[in-house]
Amino acid sequence: MPTSSLPNVGSHIHLVGIGGTGMSAIARVLLQKGYRVSGSDRAVSALAESLANEGAAVYAGHDAANLSSDVDAVLVTSAVKGDNPEIAAALARGIPVYKRSDIMASLMQGKQVIAVAGSHGKTTTTAMIVHILVEMGKHPSYIVGSTLKTTGTNAAWDEQGDTFVIEADEYDTMFLGLRPDIAVVINVEWDHPDFFKTPEAFHHAFEQFVDLLPEDGVLVADPSSTGIQALIAHADAVGRDGFIDANLHDLPIHLQVPGAHNLFNARLAIRVAELTGVARTEAARALATFTGTARRLELKGEIDGIAVVDDYAHNPAKIRAAIAAVRGRYPDRDLWAVWQPHTYSRTQTFMAQYLESFGQADHVLVTDIYAAREQPLEGVTGAAFVSQLAHDDARHTPTINDAVVMLLRDVTAPAVILIMSAGDATKIADMYLKKKAKT
Repeated sequence: MPTSSLPNVGSHIHLVGIGGTGMSAIARVLLQKGYRVSGSDRAVSALAESLANEGAAVYAGHDAANLSSDVDAVLVTSAVKGDNPEIAAALARGIPVYKRSDIMASLMQGKQVIAVAGSHGKTTTTAMIVHILVEMGKHPSYIVGSTLKTTGTNAAWDEQGDTFVIEADEYDTMFLGLRPDIAVVINVEWDHPDFFKTPEAFHHAFEQFVDLLPEDGVLVADPSSTGIQALIAHADAVGRDGFIDANLHDLPIHLQVPGAHNLFNARLAIRVAELTGVARTEAARALATFTGTARRLELKGEIDGIAVVDDYAHNPAKIRAAIAAVRGRYPDRDLWAVWQPHTYSRTQTFMAQYLESFGQADHVLVTDIYAAREQPLEGVTGAAFVSQLAHDDARHTPTINDAVVMLLRDVTAPAVILIMSAGDATKIADMYLKKKAKT
């Protein structure tokens, strides 16, 4: 696929996979910059529907007919397979087809780029930086991997501001298409084994990300975090010596979002804000009004003394952090952890770490594995995981409905239900609350 600048503003860009978190954010920025936007997805998600309300043409299902005669370029998500009919039609007609990494630098041209990377924590940290800059009247443009509660959107383009804050996705090495002026790296802990076959390959991608910094660029990180000391050593070796230690333990920070990991994320956000001219105390004060993002320790509701929290946690570190945060917020309640494993390769590769991640939960429900882009692997199942989990109350609930039925039957107040999924098990929260309200 070609690497190139985007066509001129006013051109027609078609996005294959427009309903996803990342692609919908790009589509929103394109619309606000003045492009004509269309796109398709297997189904019309809430994100895609909101884009349709903002002026995009959105199609349910992939079909060559979705490519109108005036399309100037096609942008494809990493999740789309090569035999997609819209991609085939674009190539046959000589329409340029781009991956996200091909066009991101062009999308942000003219702005100071703040790129936030890491194995976990990048959505919240990116959102925190955006929130501070918005509160300080700096008019940031941004792309975040979730919807900010305070702005109600996952992306924006603002001509008035000088900065573009972006969540830097390592999958498919999308972040290597960025040109950051400030690179934030929260942690470097092997993930996405379907793409990065070894820990070394994963770490090397982050080294390449740091290499993108210009000579006067800045790396913001904390050496106490996983994988960061090795990354700092690499940055020093290649002459990127603008490292900033983000350890601000003496600064009082009061957050509405729970968890020690979010205090860590907040310190990183404050250091970045300081680089843009915001005083530390002002940045900390702004974060006191940060209410989080969708699907990150999001309280979906509380009924009859039972709280329901939804989180995107899908690797061992995220699961441990989410459970610890919820345990800290609700110390005197029964904690029900509901986990939907995400991809067979990740479940298989990190099986030992997953088995050690549920110790603070009182009850554990595990659904079948959400396949995403993969085919099943023999012996890698939700049931097999439960059979190996050393826990007093661990159960296999194959389907989303099975989990809801068991929760309705067995959860008694005071309790908190924590749903952890990067797939479709997020539906459990609304299903449970609606059915519980009728009982």
